Amino acid sequence: MHNKTRIMVEGTIVAALSFMLSLIPTNIGSSFTISLGMIPLTIFALRRGLRPALLSAFIWGILHFPAGDVYYLSIPQVLIEYPIAFTFAGFAGLYAPKVQQALLDNQPREATKNIILGSLLGTSARFFWHFIAGVIFWGSYALWGMNPWIFSLVMNGASGLATGIVTVMVTLIAVKKVPQLFLPRDTTHLGIKTR
Repeated sequence: MHNKTRIMVEGTIVAALSFMLSLIPTNIGSSFTISLGMIPLTIFALRRGLRPALLSAFIWGILHFPAGDVYYLSIPQVLIEYPIAFTFAGFAGLYAPKVQQALLDNQPREATKNIILGSLLGTSARFFWHFIAGVIFWGSYALWGMNPWIFSLVMNGASGLATGIVTVMVTLIAVKKVPQLFLPRDTTHLGIKTR
């Protein structure tokens, strides 16, 4: 199979897995959740890089539509919370070259640092858009008449932080147990220097 096709197939499978994991109920109340789908998406992003990760994350967001798992208030709200927010999760892929180079150079501390940064970047980028949607579209539903900015920051911030922590923990376990998962055979598209 051609390398680009392999990466696209891999990304589509990861998007489906991320979607399936996000169906596992981790909600506490109506606004707080831990998004388990960030785990495989982040691992894929750190394995394949930015562009494949953005595409896979976009597919993850789009999968909510045929599954009927979309909370709809308006078209702009849906666009922000699904295609846009989920696509931004792929920004974890910016750290793929650093993680892979650190693994190849046998620098576990450097790899750990960049996995943490990549995981938190992807999670923060995604939840930033949920925060914006929370202020603009969900603010009138804020509990106890709370200020929409504070309500969205607390709810999306707590969800993003919890998701980021879980994603970091599982991804660090994965790199310790199966470092090859982060090192595909062909890393030339990432500019990795092999020895």
